[in-house]
Amino acid sequence: MGRIDAVFTRLKRPTFIGFTVAGDPDKETCIRAARALIDGGTDILELGVPFSDPVADGPTIQKADERSLAAGTTVDTVFTIVRELRKNTDVPIVFLAYYNMIYHRGIDRFYREASEAGVDGILIADMPVEESDDVYEIATRYGIDTIFLVAQTTSNERIKKIAARAKGYLYLVAVLGVTGVRDTVSSGALDLLSRVRKHTKIPLALGFGISTPDHAKTCTSAGADGVIVGSAIVDIVGKNLGSPDAMERDLKAYVERMKKAI
Repeated sequence: MGRIDAVFTRLKRPTFIGFTVAGDPDKETCIRAARALIDGGTDILELGVPFSDPVADGPTIQKADERSLAAGTTVDTVFTIVRELRKNTDVPIVFLAYYNMIYHRGIDRFYREASEAGVDGILIADMPVEESDDVYEIATRYGIDTIFLVAQTTSNERIKKIAARAKGYLYLVAVLGVTGVRDTVSSGALDLLSRVRKHTKIPLALGFGISTPDHAKTCTSAGADGVIVGSAIVDIVGKNLGSPDAMERDLKAYVERMKKAI
């Protein structure tokens, strides 16, 4: 059993999954931010591999990608960050990436290096399940969970195809649109949760637009196995660029509030 499966099996409550962009605003500060998230109680850490054209992301995460790339972050830097985190934690680490950077490095090389660094799962935001054969085979070879997005517009037939191939958890997109803080959790998100549940027993985590304890409580009360928070966390990093101590304090406190709600 991998680390991701172990978390969902072991916990008697929903899982909190926290996202930050690797290398934002620089390598050392990112490591401090990730450790603060873990210290606050993050059950699974998602690291965005910075990309120049993150089509699934809204302005907050786009700016974080820009800060990271401006600081000189490369794929090698991201692997270094994971190795540093692995010195102190066994919390599962998941990459959110785009296919171009993986293809450019070489799929086999990318997954081998990810496995060696200590990555547990990879979600490729722009890779549909119909085009995932090569990645799925290589990921399985290196023991890395292949995680897929499921949107509200996904048909039941495609949900079945995705569920048959997914490992770790399914990332259910709670909004129609890109990442970013929203005021409420839409009824469409909860309908999606109910619809996907009919087709699989794999853990289901809701993300995109979830930022407050009330949002988290709404999702988990409806049966979500986990909630994923990205933009609200990245906002905290962005607001404390010159104060890493305050950033660590605020990140830890935020996760603690979210954990209490679920």
